[in-house]
Amino acid sequence: MESRLSRLEAVQVMVLEIGQISNHCNNINEFLHAVHQALSRIMYAANFYVALYKAEQNSIQFAYHVDEFDPSPDPAIPVILESPEASPTAWVIYHRQPLIMTAEEDAAQEAAGNSWGSGARAEHWMGYPLLDHEKKSLGALVIQSYDTEHTFSQEDQALFGLIANHVSNALQGFQSVDRLERAVQERTALLAHEVAERRRTETLQRALYQIAELSFSVADPNSLYAELHQIIGQLLVARNFMIALYHQDTEEISIQYFVDEKDEHPSMKRFPLGVGMTSFVIHCEHAQLIDKTRLAELVAGGQIRQALGNMELYSWMGAPILANDHVHGVIVVQSYDPHILYSETDLELLAFVASHVAVAVTRLEADREMRDAKARLEEQNTTLNEALLALQEAQSELVRQEKLASLGRLVAGVAHEINTPLGICVTATSHLVDELKLTRKDMAADTMTQESLEEFLDIVDQSLRILTSNTRRAATLVRSFKQVAVDQTSNDKRLFQLKTYLDEVLLSLQPKLKGRPILVEIDCPEEIRLDSYPGAISQVVTNLLMNSIHHAFENNAEGQIRITAEADGSNLKFDYTDNGIGVDQDGLDKLFDPFYTTKRGQGGSGLGTHIIYNLITGVLGGTVKASSQPGSGLSYQIRFPMVAKNSVKPA
Repeated sequence: MESRLSRLEAVQVMVLEIGQISNHCNNINEFLHAVHQALSRIMYAANFYVALYKAEQNSIQFAYHVDEFDPSPDPAIPVILESPEASPTAWVIYHRQPLIMTAEEDAAQEAAGNSWGSGARAEHWMGYPLLDHEKKSLGALVIQSYDTEHTFSQEDQALFGLIANHVSNALQGFQSVDRLERAVQERTALLAHEVAERRRTETLQRALYQIAELSFSVADPNSLYAELHQIIGQLLVARNFMIALYHQDTEEISIQYFVDEKDEHPSMKRFPLGVGMTSFVIHCEHAQLIDKTRLAELVAGGQIRQALGNMELYSWMGAPILANDHVHGVIVVQSYDPHILYSETDLELLAFVASHVAVAVTRLEADREMRDAKARLEEQNTTLNEALLALQEAQSELVRQEKLASLGRLVAGVAHEINTPLGICVTATSHLVDELKLTRKDMAADTMTQESLEEFLDIVDQSLRILTSNTRRAATLVRSFKQVAVDQTSNDKRLFQLKTYLDEVLLSLQPKLKGRPILVEIDCPEEIRLDSYPGAISQVVTNLLMNSIHHAFENNAEGQIRITAEADGSNLKFDYTDNGIGVDQDGLDKLFDPFYTTKRGQGGSGLGTHIIYNLITGVLGGTVKASSQPGSGLSYQIRFPMVAKNSVKPA
């Protein structure tokens, strides 16, 4: 009961409010907006419109329209009223009776073949006619809901009918349909003015955006000035346009861009400050609007020393290009047409645009300086790149020479090692030949005895044993050296047994270990097989071993080198450790740097560990880390795939 009383009170307040608004409001749109706001306080009114009817034209105008789904029609454009069978709004206006319609009833009309309205289908639609005192139709008041949770009860319908009556009375209070039409026209004119202002603002914003873009997209000043002319021409009549720059160091003005209907070229391309209207703008540091009368006054007063250019002008504007309290130049537009006279509004617009042009000009100058600096840096960078390329080529050549030198040292060592068994074989062969000659001589003289024959056979047996053992030793050395040397020079990928290959590499390095109290141990399972680059592994082991010989064990000190390998999934864990003198942290940080060596001037190239790093990370596709402390030896932790990638090619 209290709810109904509260609602009735709200209705009474609304009725009074409608009456008060209609008494002092002359704008139909404002009146209907107020009605809508008041109606929303007593019922659901999210979708509400008012259609005013013009009987003589059989048309309606949507004086007010708010809808959640359908766009609002232009209130200034009349719409031909459809037949009552085709539109519920037309039905209400023609029949001058209220119409309450649900979504089911709307669907039934459509199923019957009737096109019942053109808007979105509402869950509940309610329209009441607006009638004058003679019961003639003034239009229709419509409210609708697209939500099933918001429908209109019998009480809502009765209240809406009451509101429609009061709106009808208020509309008649506007004196006539002509008054309503004038109100709509005024509203339309206001909207047109707002649209024009909005378009003008959008044009100005677009022009300012284009000016800002110019400093980034245009590098040539002449192109920049031509683009500025085109942009300003969208805002003002600028058939006669000029841009002049002020040179503070020489107190001169130079014309950078000039387009004029009367003169093809300016009378002076460069002139001293104080001459012409441009100088007057620079002195004042703010925009100036000058006509013939004012020009004569400025010349007579000595503020303009000499007028330049064609004197047939009717209107002239100049705005300073001002940035950071410094005048960079002046933008000028002028008119020779008495029908085109610039106003203060035009002057303000030109001054506003000129301030943005100043930003573009200063940015262009800054960009030009940056481009010059960039060009100098690029030239320096090119020189540095050429030097770096030459250095890289030299480094690559040194690395190649180091690898060849390493192979050469291996050849020399193996050759020296092979020389011993071959010398023994030569000696044994010579002795055997001599013994054979003596035996043949005894046989020819028939002095051969059983004892001498047995001695000869013993000598032959002993010589053959010596020849066999030493030739086998030489053959083993040659075979190991051949395989290692071929791997280091061919860089081919193949399948091999790691333990056997490490033994061959170690055998080829025996000449380097000969006479040194260094024990080398290899801990590697026999079953580990790699599909990788044996040449890279040989080079890594060789360089590691030679580094230990030359650096870890000085003065023929005793030492131990241990090589361990084990499978870790698809990777190989390969650790190399010596118990030599080790290196400090500074040396450890530089260990893999090219040309770093602690034996500078003593035959060290500084490329051994650099080659190791490149082979492991590049060819073998793995990683390498080193750890050491002075006096505690040096260790390398190497990890790489047991099956190397086919795309990796050794360097």
